[in-house]
Amino acid sequence: MKFLDRNDAGRRLARALECWRGKRPIVFAIPRGAVPMGKVIADALEGELDVVLTRKLGAPGNREYAIGAVAETGWSVVSDDAERVGATQDYIDRVIAAEMATMQRRRAAYTPVRPPLDPAGRIAIVVDDGLATGATMVAALHALRARAPERLVCAVPVASPDAIDRVRRYADEIFCLHTPIDFRAVGDYYVDFGQVDDDEVVAVLREAGRTHFA
Repeated sequence: MKFLDRNDAGRRLARALECWRGKRPIVFAIPRGAVPMGKVIADALEGELDVVLTRKLGAPGNREYAIGAVAETGWSVVSDDAERVGATQDYIDRVIAAEMATMQRRRAAYTPVRPPLDPAGRIAIVVDDGLATGATMVAALHALRARAPERLVCAVPVASPDAIDRVRRYADEIFCLHTPIDFRAVGDYYVDFGQVDDDEVVAVLREAGRTHFA
């Protein structure tokens, strides 16, 4: 299975999530890639869009390899193989501090005129454009669970089987359209997997704000 782009993935996910249409769900997108996709899903489900900020903790010498993740709340998860790839506790502490600073800057840019939406008592659907290790999704779900949603849903177009196994105990439901046994990189399952920059995220959230908060 391949997706044309994130919008195509969002439309397909929205069809899978049809059961939540009209029930005022909040779609929490993990920036940056999932935000345009989250807008497509939120519109289709007659819900609202927000972001949940998490950051991958990259391995020493290979920042693309996730050894864990940290949420905006400061809660973090570190994989069992972190030490094996050379991540000392001092290294992990420094990376967490740097990623927390990045999230603070992004929160100020993304939602400057309103606080984050409150998921308490509502359907919270957390979306990402794909899961390789699942670490950032785990951090996002943990952060939102603490805010007492009625139901906490993970929704992704594609994920590795290991990532789904890791996420399973943190979500009430998982919607994943494709779980290839020979999973490679998330971008391999998209025809167009171009970068999403901060300006695009801000524009999407501003449009969502005009729709739902004017």
